Amino acid sequence: MRTPRLAIATLTLAALALPLAIVGAQSKEETGKTEAAKPDTSKPESSKSDEFKPEQQQTKGSVTVGGTVINYDAYAGTIIVHPKDWDDVPQNNDPDPKNKPAEASMFYVAYFKSDAKGATRPVTFLYNGGPGSSTVWLHMGAFGPRRVLTADDTHTPAAPYSVVNNDYSLLDASDLVFVDAPGTGFSRISGKDKEKNFYGVDQDAWAFSDFIVQFLAQYGRWNSPKYMFGESYGTTRSAALVNILETERDTDFNGVILLSQILNFSLDSDFPDFNPGVDLAYQLNLPTYAATAWYHHKLPESHADLVPFLTEVEHFATNDYALALEAGASLPRDQFQAIAEKLHQYTGLSLAYIEKANLRINGGEFEKNLQDEADLTTGRLDTRFSGPTFDPLSKEAEYDPQSAAISSAYVSAFNDYVRKELRYGENKEYKPELELFRWWSFTHQPPGVRFPMHGATNVMLDLATAMKYNPQLKVLLNAGYFDLATPFYEGVYEMQHLPMPADLQKNIEFKFYESGHMVYAHEASLKAIHDNVAAFIRDTDNLKAK
Repeated sequence: MRTPRLAIATLTLAALALPLAIVGAQSKEETGKTEAAKPDTSKPESSKSDEFKPEQQQTKGSVTVGGTVINYDAYAGTIIVHPKDWDDVPQNNDPDPKNKPAEASMFYVAYFKSDAKGATRPVTFLYNGGPGSSTVWLHMGAFGPRRVLTADDTHTPAAPYSVVNNDYSLLDASDLVFVDAPGTGFSRISGKDKEKNFYGVDQDAWAFSDFIVQFLAQYGRWNSPKYMFGESYGTTRSAALVNILETERDTDFNGVILLSQILNFSLDSDFPDFNPGVDLAYQLNLPTYAATAWYHHKLPESHADLVPFLTEVEHFATNDYALALEAGASLPRDQFQAIAEKLHQYTGLSLAYIEKANLRINGGEFEKNLQDEADLTTGRLDTRFSGPTFDPLSKEAEYDPQSAAISSAYVSAFNDYVRKELRYGENKEYKPELELFRWWSFTHQPPGVRFPMHGATNVMLDLATAMKYNPQLKVLLNAGYFDLATPFYEGVYEMQHLPMPADLQKNIEFKFYESGHMVYAHEASLKAIHDNVAAFIRDTDNLKAK
């Protein structure tokens, strides 16, 4: 899941992509909330004590994957991390707790196969995105030993929820470490200027790097094959994080696994209209619009198979549509009408609407208008979902039906599971997501640049640098056809434009699924992504040669 809008439903990646000058503007989700539902404007909770202390709670369990029982040791706990350039022999002797150096207590749940040899077994660090999301979604929906059952494309009924053995847990291929970002989940931040020190692209990536090197030391896993798995903003984090680990902390990783990717925020699907003159996002959105219209039977003509249809749409998007958008006001009227007709054929939107939109429809407009005649809003994180439209006269979608449909199940199931089975969290509040816009810095200092760059975040150079620094680093991109938060074709475009030698492209694999942002919310896709990720780990863990 990705944090904006999945209960995770607070920040929209859309707003994340805005240039710095408009990052402070009110997000799309906020504008659609009633007075009673206004987000809390208080600061994220910090520690109630003057200093954090590491914690660890050990339990045992088992999971059956592919008919094989896997016994595991589970460790739920915290590791204390600090901002970059922190001295591990602090010089601050000020007794005033307000002047205490900033630190974060990062919560994790680690699952180690009980009968494994430890250091030689792969270990994978998993996290969701947001920014501002905990990792409850990957934990309870994808790869943990238990998963919550939710309805496939409709609203899941309220509690009691069903939590079952996860037949698709990744414990058959790797030990797993689910990590909550600072301030989220059971993680907390404290100290002077704590938000400034942890809530930003570079600050967040450094905190995760600090967590990982400490975890490797604490559990004796320095010589393990290492992987990171990030979803949504977690893919942004992974690009920055793997570069830090490789180039600054001398820690090579075997693989980077990306789900629902966004590396360049100027390609965001929701607000390209705030960036006039840059029309690429409209092109990269189009294949997802087409997939969604196909799913909801809104296309004027039938197409039996989705993938060949999308290949046709992708060709149009990067050729005739691209040329038409580039022409702007100079586009001849007859060509304008021809492009509008093609967009009608590929999106199911009315010809009159497309013409009025000047051939440019953003994600929120598409979600609101695709099923408008039925007063239904189409999902954003997963466009297979639909829900009642809040305001029939609104221009764009005012909420995400998929987030509304499944978030309660995930959050409720994890709160029950972590306390009853992992025996952690008594008298603590688990924060599934936080509203971080007022603090988050999208300023980023790419490798080789002497100063932080303002504007839309772009970490493509970070990933490319890591792949050049370690030319054996492998990358697996996973994407859902029905994801309108981070459209699948956007991820393809980013990967094909990484600034690195062409022969390194062979290190990248692509896997696509008939699901949305959280591909694992569709069981057939969950099985497929398990099999693809497990195969990727086994092919790159370097254990066969030992």
